[in-house]
Amino acid sequence: MGIIPAFVWVFVGAGLLIYLGTLYNGLVALRNDIDKAWANIDVLLKQRHDELPRVLDVCKGYMQYERETLQHLVEARTNYAMATTVDQKTQASSNLSASVQRLFATAENYPDLKANATFMELQKRISELENQIADRREFYNDAINLFNTRLRQMPDTLISSALGMKPRAMFHVTAAERAPVPVAVPAR
Repeated sequence: MGIIPAFVWVFVGAGLLIYLGTLYNGLVALRNDIDKAWANIDVLLKQRHDELPRVLDVCKGYMQYERETLQHLVEARTNYAMATTVDQKTQASSNLSASVQRLFATAENYPDLKANATFMELQKRISELENQIADRREFYNDAINLFNTRLRQMPDTLISSALGMKPRAMFHVTAAERAPVPVAVPAR
């Protein structure tokens, strides 16, 4: 074998290794983007989690007849605090969002509470957090979609299969979040 064919094989081999390395690095970067997107959601969920006791404290004095609404919010907050996996946190976050929506809808029946400056400030803050969480969830799903697409495309599928990379689940809205928020008029 001559020197030129040997160089050709070395260059082809090196080119193939570089190409495979580039594909692998791209998949790793996408996987890290997903983890970062979830971490950003988690930060906002923690902020919301920390704000809710203040809302509850303000509401307790006004909403004497709405113990069930307040209890659901406390339980949802506790479930979020106990969640450890992404799936558990996603489910707990969905339940917490539904409870917050129900609380704000119920607060409409209490003019004194709606006029309370502290409540209004907290409601605005939590609404802002909910909007930011929704934006981050969209980014998270975009990152997962890109990663899952690459896992199924050639030649990335060969590398991802060999390395045991699995598709990730997107964030989905629960039936509770899709349902209309019930608003009950308090009995007096």
